[in-house]
Amino acid sequence: MANSGTSSFKTLIRPFSTKASHHNNHQTTHKYLDPNSFLGSWKSPTDPKEAEKKLAQLRRDYAKQVKNVRKEYIHEMELLRLEKLRKEEARKEAIRVANEERKRLKAEAAKVRAQERMVAQEEFRQTLLKERAEKLENWRMKQKLHENKKTEANELLRRRSSIWIEEHELEKKLLEVVMNVHD
Repeated sequence: MANSGTSSFKTLIRPFSTKASHHNNHQTTHKYLDPNSFLGSWKSPTDPKEAEKKLAQLRRDYAKQVKNVRKEYIHEMELLRLEKLRKEEARKEAIRVANEERKRLKAEAAKVRAQERMVAQEEFRQTLLKERAEKLENWRMKQKLHENKKTEANELLRRRSSIWIEEHELEKKLLEVVMNVHD
């Protein structure tokens, strides 16, 4: 019961608030249009035919004014539509330019990466060629060393074999040695 009493008290105080609301502010700052020439222009004639003529004239004038207002409205709407269309075209053009720029930058980055990859591949190829050349040189030195050892072994064998006596001369030499020992 206490709640309903306080809420009714608030509703009584609210309309008497001293704080300016939006509605009150709007009423004080509102700019009114100039008075319309139609308002208060009607003087009632004594003749009904004349009244009918004046009324028809007023209707025609009003129709002309409405037609002009509609033309202005249509013209303004067309201008707004063209402005909106122009802004949309400008936005699309900006997006297109941004996309082209992004694609160009992406292509340049890809080109740079491709060049770096080619440089790395060339360095790798040069390293491989250098290693192959070193291995070939090493292999050649080992082959030469092997050939030298083989030649030396053959030469040693030849020197030793020159001391050897052939089989048919072996008997002669033996006889000589035996004879020399007995003498």
